[in-house]
Amino acid sequence: MPAVHHKLLLEDALQDSPQTRSLLSVFEEDAGMLTDYTNKLLQSMQRVFGAQSEMGLATEQLSQQLLDYEKKNFALGKGDEEVITTLQSFAKTVGELNSLHSELANQMADSMVFPLIQFREKDLTEISTLKEIFGIATDEHEAAMVKYSRLPKKKENEKLKADMVKEVAYTRRKQHQASLQYYCALNALQYRKRVAMLEPMLGYTQAQISFFKKGIELVSKKMDNFLSSVSNMTQSIQAQLDAEAEAMRLSQRELLSVEDTVYMPDKDTEPVNRTLIQKAGYLNIRNKTGLVTTAWDRLYFFTQGGNLMCQPRGAVAGGMVLDLDNSSVMAVECEDRRYCFQIMSPSGKTSMILQAESKKEYEEWICTVNNISRQIYLTDNPEAVAIRLNQTAIQAVTPITSFEKRQEGSPNPDRAKPGGVHATSSGSQKTGAAPEPEDLIAPGTPIQFDIMLPASEFQDQNRAGGRRTNPFGETDDDCSTESDDSLLQQVFAVRFLGSMAVRCGDNQEVIYEAMRQVLAARAIHNIFRTTESHLMVTSSSLRLIDPQTQVTRISFQLGEVCQFAAHQENGRLMGFVVEGRDWSDGDEEGEPSFSAFVFESNTEGEKICYTISLAKDITEAKKDPEALAQLMKNMPLTNDGKFLLLEPETGDMTNGAGQEDLESEA
Repeated sequence: MPAVHHKLLLEDALQDSPQTRSLLSVFEEDAGMLTDYTNKLLQSMQRVFGAQSEMGLATEQLSQQLLDYEKKNFALGKGDEEVITTLQSFAKTVGELNSLHSELANQMADSMVFPLIQFREKDLTEISTLKEIFGIATDEHEAAMVKYSRLPKKKENEKLKADMVKEVAYTRRKQHQASLQYYCALNALQYRKRVAMLEPMLGYTQAQISFFKKGIELVSKKMDNFLSSVSNMTQSIQAQLDAEAEAMRLSQRELLSVEDTVYMPDKDTEPVNRTLIQKAGYLNIRNKTGLVTTAWDRLYFFTQGGNLMCQPRGAVAGGMVLDLDNSSVMAVECEDRRYCFQIMSPSGKTSMILQAESKKEYEEWICTVNNISRQIYLTDNPEAVAIRLNQTAIQAVTPITSFEKRQEGSPNPDRAKPGGVHATSSGSQKTGAAPEPEDLIAPGTPIQFDIMLPASEFQDQNRAGGRRTNPFGETDDDCSTESDDSLLQQVFAVRFLGSMAVRCGDNQEVIYEAMRQVLAARAIHNIFRTTESHLMVTSSSLRLIDPQTQVTRISFQLGEVCQFAAHQENGRLMGFVVEGRDWSDGDEEGEPSFSAFVFESNTEGEKICYTISLAKDITEAKKDPEALAQLMKNMPLTNDGKFLLLEPETGDMTNGAGQEDLESEA
């Protein structure tokens, strides 16, 4: 007895995932092929029925023609009596055969043609009607979701929001009901089509056997057993259909008895899971349709290993959209839409803006991408690693907004003794292993996300008549001695991402770890706004200048910068470590302390690092005039001898604007 191996799960109707749509397309394709085949089969059966009906009419006409022979009264018909009697006997036989053919035609009409017509007009037409209803319900739900997604984030009308939520719930329930009915009909069709294929042929064969039995006993017992088995099979399939229809009816009633919150967006009752390493669901993606115009498309996204995949509806499989390894994710504000976040590749050349349906989905997507970017999925126990890193991030990341808050707070736990730092470094060198994150940055170290100039310092600069710093190195006649003494001035446009205290400043790993923790903290706390500043590198100091007021926000002597490096994969990120002194313990010399500063530049971070390295070389060479002269002699200059090239000339520059980034005033 054959069984049905494939069916649509009613539990998946509400989610309406691409996998369910892909399986649904298989059922729809099967239903379409079944419709075409049924029409052709019905045409063949109607032709057989027509031929049998024509056979009955032909035999009746033949019988009548045989009887009419006597009525012709041929002038030369004398002696035709035996012929007439024989023809009358033939007419009687043909008349009896005519009655059998007529009965056979009636049986074909009732047991062969009518069941197939009923299957086509009832079952297949029902599938087509439910498909149209399902399509209309899906379009209405999509339209409602588009309207809901466009609800403004600020000063939104609560009544409008409530109406939109009701509309989304209504259309989602309507789509759910239509999909359940459609799925039930498609599942039942797998049984009905077998009955529809077997029942007409069973009726046709039984009619033929009855015809031949009445004519002559030619049907063997083997055929009777075969037809009996076919009949039993049909009855068994019909019984399975009845049981499956009842089960689907009960399941449909149970699935429709859920609360209305299931259909409402942004009504999640479960807490946010920040330890996910896999995520799937529908997101809105922003696509550019012109120079200044954009469009949002609702697509199904899922993660697979370290890749972000996208699967349009109807597609058999998804395609890779972005490699998430070492990528960055942060919340953004975009076109007054809620729950938007941006994913950027390590190189910064590829990025995409996505919108989640609810706040829970929004936070879980950000955490999932952040976990995957750390390549947690490659570890032996990724779930445990994700939980540990999430707890560490929550405990370690405490955002503050100024240096004053750090000074007013409790002492930093990361200021270890010099001996301890050296012991850890020497131990790492002995074992040959890379330093652990705890050896570089103490757990729980607060992170500062902006550099705010204290009001008292700003007033002191104004009262003192301090000259504003020109970021392009131009000087006046009354410039200070420090500016005259500077042999190198180069300005870079940067954005300050964060700073934090670190335990050492003797290797570049501490900078890379600070970059990772700062970016992770921004993603966890949804901090995405940055202020552009000008980083001026001179032969004596590093200064961060406000581009609007030209006021120096913070300044470091070049000798205090003990380490600097650019990100190994994202070339726009760079950072440096500054060494200071902590006199809180009463020591006259003070304990050494280190702070790491992380920036994002408009150009490559390697250029900034190269400039800092050049400045340090000039500082060292200034101690020996001959060494300074030899250094300046070896440095490449422009044709007029006024500018120092930060990069070797590769040919004639076609864009004059690029000279600002490649040259510095000597």
